Amino acid sequence: MAALEREIHGLVKRWRVVEREHENRRFKFFESENAVAVCGGIGPEAARRAAEALVAIYKAGTLISAGFAGAVDSSLRVGQIFLPGRVIDTNDSSRRELAGGHGVLVSSASIAGVEQKARLAKAYGAQAVDMEAAGVGRVAEIHALDFAVVKAVSDEHNFIMLPMDRFVASDNQFRSGAFAWYAAARPWLWPRVIRLARNSAKASHALCRELERCIREAPTAEPRTILN
Repeated sequence: MAALEREIHGLVKRWRVVEREHENRRFKFFESENAVAVCGGIGPEAARRAAEALVAIYKAGTLISAGFAGAVDSSLRVGQIFLPGRVIDTNDSSRRELAGGHGVLVSSASIAGVEQKARLAKAYGAQAVDMEAAGVGRVAEIHALDFAVVKAVSDEHNFIMLPMDRFVASDNQFRSGAFAWYAAARPWLWPRVIRLARNSAKASHALCRELERCIREAPTAEPRTILN
């Protein structure tokens, strides 16, 4: 599962699209022969709800939290794939160990800026931060499913983040139009907006390539791999 469709568009653009309802919410799923993807929205609660919908509707062998992450470690660069060995939820400090991964990903309830990244590095020994992986991991644990995390770095440790939180709507979707109007009226932000757009495109390209590899190398027998 990714938070937003733009993160995995290159992967799912030719997949079959279906809409299904779960607990009075409608979700758009992307289906291939042996994988399903959903973009549940930004934040841990949105990730949890989408993951529960996937488990209820599809037969899942593995839940994969896929998407963008911010670098906390100065050695991580935009477009680099990060496969953590541990996910820590900053809400309650719970943690989940992941086979085959290395390093620490922390899941935060808000978009992390430079100062918050520095605090996360000190408090948790983290290399990167996202908002959704811990929520997906919690669902995987409840249902005794395999859990994996595939993240692409979209912003480096010292990137001064724009005020993105204010453009997250009540349905956990990003209000791109409102953000565009906000940025258009502030020319001094344009260099950062352009850099962020380029970084996101680079991260998305790398992420989709890595997910294609994961799906290709996954067992072909049912149950399906679920990109959550």
